[in-house]
Amino acid sequence: MRARLTSFALMLVTGVVAQLPAQQKGKQAPQPPKTYTSAKEVASMMAKAKNERKQDQANFIQGILRLDPYSANLEYRGAVGPAAVHEKEAELFYVIDGSGTLVTGGKLAGETRTNAENLSGTAIEGGNTQDVAKGDFFIVPENTPHWFSKINGTLVLMSLHVPRPR
Repeated sequence: MRARLTSFALMLVTGVVAQLPAQQKGKQAPQPPKTYTSAKEVASMMAKAKNERKQDQANFIQGILRLDPYSANLEYRGAVGPAAVHEKEAELFYVIDGSGTLVTGGKLAGETRTNAENLSGTAIEGGNTQDVAKGDFFIVPENTPHWFSKINGTLVLMSLHVPRPR
């Protein structure tokens, strides 16, 4: 009897543990902080993006730094991608390499909801254009359409998402 109870308890625990990841699929586990990335690591990330980005993939994104609620990403853009609006966060950019044309403001064309806090579009109607190149900094306020309408070869950016207080 004791052996049966032990076996039953073991099966029950195993079943519960096996189901935990399935129950948590919709939830993203908190990411540990990453507060330093060397220039060598950034160069390695750029090489990885160049080698692994698929031909039809406009943007290859990798995390550079993370300290919730902030995150900085390396964006390797090899082609024009969709326009975006971040409804609850500003986005600060630094151009690491390359050049292109940024459009801000105006109205999203072909607007769709990406998730609860972001909109996407096929382009921007109207707006202001600005050529951007290596060494440039710029910030896009929350609720502002933005889009890289032209990429000259590649455009490598550091983007910092900055949640805005409500």
